[in-house]
Amino acid sequence: MLLGILFVLGTVNFAVHKAVLESNHPMLDTLPQSFTANGGKLSLVIEFCVLIVAMALSDNGWPAAAWVYGCYSALNAVTAWLLLNGRV
Repeated sequence: MLLGILFVLGTVNFAVHKAVLESNHPMLDTLPQSFTANGGKLSLVIEFCVLIVAMALSDNGWPAAAWVYGCYSALNAVTAWLLLNGRV
């Protein structure tokens, strides 16, 4: 069950991450070029690695990793909302 929740959170994180990358927000210009080049593929790979580590740790008896990933997902959602709605 926990892995399913993490998978859903990961899918949402990917969607939010891609939406922010495609928004061309001026704040993205402050990132290194390698993170935004090729549609942000490097940053999406890092996002995937974070998800895999959270899932692996949770599956191996570290349920706190799921809580940390949940907090990370909430921060991603709030940040994306702020950027996409022009609040920042």
